[in-house]
Amino acid sequence: MIRMRVDFFSESLAMGTSAVVLLPQSAAGQIGLDAPAPQGAPPVLYLLHGLSDDCTIWERRTSIERYASDAGIAVVMPEVRRSFYVDEAVGEKYWTYISEELPEIIGRSFRVSQAREDAFVAGLSMGGFGALKLALNHPERFAAAASLSGVVDLAGSPIVSDPRFGNLAERVWGGADIAGTADDIPGLLRAAAPGSLPRLYLACGTEDSLIDANRAVIELARERGHEPTVSLVPGVHEWGLWDREIRAVIDWLPIRER
Repeated sequence: MIRMRVDFFSESLAMGTSAVVLLPQSAAGQIGLDAPAPQGAPPVLYLLHGLSDDCTIWERRTSIERYASDAGIAVVMPEVRRSFYVDEAVGEKYWTYISEELPEIIGRSFRVSQAREDAFVAGLSMGGFGALKLALNHPERFAAAASLSGVVDLAGSPIVSDPRFGNLAERVWGGADIAGTADDIPGLLRAAAPGSLPRLYLACGTEDSLIDANRAVIELARERGHEPTVSLVPGVHEWGLWDREIRAVIDWLPIRER
């Protein structure tokens, strides 16, 4: 893989920001790898980080580069700080950045496919929420979305009101009610017609504090006819589980050339 950390100016954020980008490259001469030479513009996976992390975390905690190389896909790992992928009430417009500006920058700057069939999004915890938010608000842009231990129901989550997390409710949402907004994952699932959404993958450890919310959202998705792929496995909120699950997600992605 070609690996780059790219630094650029964002108009949405009115400041510089960073992303890590992986691009397929033939690995025929590398010991332990046998990736084929890329043919044409590769599919792209937008891979989102969690609340305490940055654009480098997926590389430092998992073998994402190896998994992406085997699959022949590009990976874009952006940075959104502690924004919950929201245009913050007091802060920056991270939803506008992640949903509008970043895909345009990536498409203009790198030779990756722009087709919906080749666009995927995944993330862990806060990033799992972000992945579902992107897929449910913009189903016309993504073929598949995966949430790993995701914060899938903000309205029922103590994270947004727990002072240990920096008073997120006031800073990010201004204390506003999330129900019925672009951040209401259960509400978006209820409103979407069966067959109208990208393929969905929801994973969570059965000892994770988020398991009950994930089970409820999985059941809701099934009731609404969305039929997600589900992986509820023993484990807590930790990187060993996410490393295994992101490999499973990449195997599950509907990559056309595979």
